Amino acid sequence: ITMLQRIGTGMFLSILAIVIAALVETKRLQSSRDAISTPMNVWWLVPQYVLFGVADVFTLAGLQEFFYDQIPSELRSVGMALNLSIYGAGDFLSSFMISVIDKATTMSGQTSWFDNDLNQAHLDYFYW
Repeated sequence: ITMLQRIGTGMFLSILAIVIAALVETKRLQSSRDAISTPMNVWWLVPQYVLFGVADVFTLAGLQEFFYDQIPSELRSVGMALNLSIYGAGDFLSSFMISVIDKATTMSGQTSWFDNDLNQAHLDYFYW
């Protein structure tokens, strides 16, 4: 399996994990409307977390190999630094996106998609 196939496999598995997370959250919201406490078990979260873990292995290994293999030997340490900076930039972008969505969804006086009460929040909207 080539490095780009590894990266692509990791990206595909990440998308699949998000779809599973959205389906589980939709099911949780539907079941919580009918009951005082949600009658779902924590084991419903296992498939998405396992898929995220496997996706991470594929993506991280593929990206590390890509940055090591495609950069001249004199700049390999710079390549590894660029590899790690991609993760930092992604974390900052994700935090910024969540902050913007949180502000935008509370502007009209409605509850945030990331409200403290998960039965009022709309994580399912965020996943989809």
